[in-house]
Amino acid sequence: MSTLDLKQELHNYIDIANDEFVKALYENAKSHIEQMKMDRMIKEGEDDIKSENLHSSDEVKQYIENWKVS
Repeated sequence: MSTLDLKQELHNYIDIANDEFVKALYENAKSHIEQMKMDRMIKEGEDDIKSENLHSSDEVKQYIENWKVS
């Protein structure tokens, strides 16, 4: 089944489903998307570490102080 077919079938399920099903599907989809975002952020952090794109504690403290002033 193609992605387009899957999307259409999901739309059909949503159209005929009760509120409980729609809410559960929404929560599941939302959770999945949030996990994907977190996984991407973790990967970016790991890539930064591998490329030694790091900041010292003093640099981070200075960044925070600059945020407070802005």
